[in-house]
Amino acid sequence: MEQQAILAIGIFLVIYALIISEKIHRTIVAMIGGGLMVALGIIDQETAIHHIDFNTLGLLIGMMIIVSVTAETGLFKYISVVAAKRAKGDPVRILISLALITALGSALLDNVTTVLLMVPVTFSITRQLRVPPVPFLITQIIASNVGGTATLIGDPPNIMIGSAVKELTFMAFIENLTPITIIILAIYVPIFVLIYRKQIQTTPELKESIMKLDEKEVITDHKLLRKCLIVLGLTILGFFMHQLLHLESATVALGGAFLLLLLTGEHTMEEAFTKVEWMTIFFFIGLFVLVSGLIETGVIAQLAEQAIELTKGDVVVTSMLILWLSAFASAFLDNIPFVATMIPMIQEMGQMGVSNLEPLWWSLALGACLGGNGTLIGASANLIVAGMSGKEGHPITFIKYLKVGFPLMLLSIVLASVYVYFRYLV
Repeated sequence: MEQQAILAIGIFLVIYALIISEKIHRTIVAMIGGGLMVALGIIDQETAIHHIDFNTLGLLIGMMIIVSVTAETGLFKYISVVAAKRAKGDPVRILISLALITALGSALLDNVTTVLLMVPVTFSITRQLRVPPVPFLITQIIASNVGGTATLIGDPPNIMIGSAVKELTFMAFIENLTPITIIILAIYVPIFVLIYRKQIQTTPELKESIMKLDEKEVITDHKLLRKCLIVLGLTILGFFMHQLLHLESATVALGGAFLLLLLTGEHTMEEAFTKVEWMTIFFFIGLFVLVSGLIETGVIAQLAEQAIELTKGDVVVTSMLILWLSAFASAFLDNIPFVATMIPMIQEMGQMGVSNLEPLWWSLALGACLGGNGTLIGASANLIVAGMSGKEGHPITFIKYLKVGFPLMLLSIVLASVYVYFRYLV
C-alpha cells in the first residue's frame, strides 16, 4: 500500500475517533480533517470540491429555510395542540400521537428539522400535565429515525444515497422503504405504551387543562401560513415529480425556499438564514472531502474487493452484511460519515461485477437509518433532542437511552432483514 493511502487512512481514523469522542465539536474536526487531506497533498483542492455533494447540501439548506419560515406561523404547535385535545389529554394517547406526528413529519420534512419543532411543543404539553418529558422525547427520537427512513428527504443517509444513485428517485424510496417503516412503527407503538404507561400518569384536573387550550390562538400569522402551505405543497409535489421534470431534489428544495422568501420579503430572509444549521452543513462538507482522500488513494476500492472476496459476490450475503454492518456502525458512530464511506464502496462493487446493486442500496439505507436508533450518538436527531432536553433540566443519559433504543433497533433490523430477503432476494 502506498504512502499516500496510509496517510489518508491515518487522518481518517484519527478524525473518526475525535468525532466519536465529542471532545471537540464534530464540525471543526471534520473540516480540519478535510483540510489536512488537501494540505498534505493527498488530494488537490479541485478534486476535493468535485467530491462535495452539493445536491445533499442544497436539499438540506432548502428544507431548513422552508421549515424555519413555516415554524414562525405556529403551524407545528397548532398540530400538536389539536393532537393533545384529540387524545382527551390522556398522556399515553398523547405519547402515541406525538410519536406518530414526529414519524410523519420526519418523512415529509426530515427528521432533524422535525425534532427541532416537536421538542418545545412536547415540553409545554408535559409541563401542563406534570408528567416527565423524557419518555415522550425518547419515543420521538425513535419515531423520527423510523419515519425518516421512509423517504428520500427523511434522513441524511437517504439524501446522500439518492443523490449518489440517480436511479433511486423520490418515488423509488417511497415504494421500497415506506412499507417496512409502517410495519416497524405499528410494532413499536404498543411497545412504547408497555414501557412507559406507568411513568406518565396524571390527574383528571390536569387532563382538563389540556382540553381548555385554544389551538386557534397558536397560529400567529394567517397570511404567512397560507404562503407557507402553498410553497410546502409545491415543493413536496416537486419531489414526487423531480425525475419527470429532470430536476435534482436540491433544485426543488432550493427553488421552494427562494420562492417562499420572494413571497415573504427580505426581513424573513435574514431570520431564515440564521436558522439554517450551518454547523451541520459544514460537517457534511468536511466529511465529503475526508472520504474523498480514501477514494482517490484507492482505499475504498480495496475494501470493496475484500468485501466481495468475503461474500464471494453473493448478493444475499452481501445485502445482509451491509444491513447488519450499517446498523451496528450507525448505532455507535454517526451514520452520516459511515454512509459517506459506504456509497463509493458499493459503487466500486458494481464496477467489479456485482450486477444487482438495488438490494445493497436499500440494505444500506435501512441499516444506516434504523441503526441510528441504537444509541444516543447514532443519529443527528438523537443528539439534538438530548441537547435540548438537557438545557431544560431533563438530561437523557447515554445508558437510559441505550436500554430502550438498542433492543428496539435490533428488532427493527431483524424485521428489515426479513423484508429485504423476501422482497429482493428470493
